[in-house]
Amino acid sequence: MAYKHPESVLILIHTEDQVLLLQRQDNPDFWQSVTGSLEVGETRYQAAVRELEEETGLRLDNGLRLVETGHRVRFEIYPRWRHRYRPGVTHNWEYEFYLRLAGPQEVCLTEHLSQRWLPLAEAREQASSWTNKLAIDRLIQELKQEQGRRY
Repeated sequence: MAYKHPESVLILIHTEDQVLLLQRQDNPDFWQSVTGSLEVGETRYQAAVRELEEETGLRLDNGLRLVETGHRVRFEIYPRWRHRYRPGVTHNWEYEFYLRLAGPQEVCLTEHLSQRWLPLAEAREQASSWTNKLAIDRLIQELKQEQGRRY
C-alpha cells in the first residue's frame, strides 16, 4: 500500500450567501466541504481540480474558477487514520480553495451520502471539522468586505 501524503486541499463551494456541505459515507454525522490528499507529483491546484471533479462532478471547463486563498492550516491526524501515512507522520497541511457558483446547484455525489446548501452562518455551525469552520469564517469575512466595496 502506498502511504498518503500529509498535504491536502479543502474546497469551499459557495454562492454569495450559501455554502455546500457534504455528508460523509463512513460517518453520517460528519458534514464537510470537498477535501482530499495530494497524490504523488500533484500540485495543490491539480489536487483541488481532481478532488472537485471526483466528489461533485464539477469541472472547471464549464467556466468555473477555482481560487487558492493562500491560507493553510496544520492539524493533527486522528490516530485511527495514521496507519495510512508513513510511520511517524502525525500532522497534515490543508490548503484552502474557493469555488464560487452563481447559485446553489445539485452536484453528482460519488463519495458522500447527501448534500446541503446552507446559509453561511448555518454552514459554519454544521461543518464538523474545526478547519472547515475556520475556512467558512474567512469566507464570511471576505464576502462582507466584498459587499462593502460594492456599496
